[in-house]
Amino acid sequence: MKYRSRTEIVGLILEAANGGGGANKTKIMYKAFLSFAQLREYLTMLQDNGLIEYEGGKQTYRTTEKGMRLLHIYNKMYELVPPLTTIAVTDKDINIGHNSTSNDNDNGNDNDKNFVVNDN
Repeated sequence: MKYRSRTEIVGLILEAANGGGGANKTKIMYKAFLSFAQLREYLTMLQDNGLIEYEGGKQTYRTTEKGMRLLHIYNKMYELVPPLTTIAVTDKDINIGHNSTSNDNDNGNDNDKNFVVNDN
């Protein structure tokens, strides 16, 4: 999975808790792709900042009005400038070959080799 910013994770949590009756911890955890420990930390931070609220009777979390404003701003920002993507390089993408500027009298020393990344 690609690296996600804290802002992106907050957006996913607020979106998950934005439904009609809110969302329980399990639903939020799966929609935001978080472990239970990570979820607890984010829910605490979001509650402390008034972005999400816990409804004890239903055992659900619901995005507050302040959280909805943040979610709206986040979505507008995402439309203007999508998050940067990271490039994953696998072993098959890397070829070790001789450097074309290397010495012709190669004595088996690998010091004159370089890495070449395929553009496939």
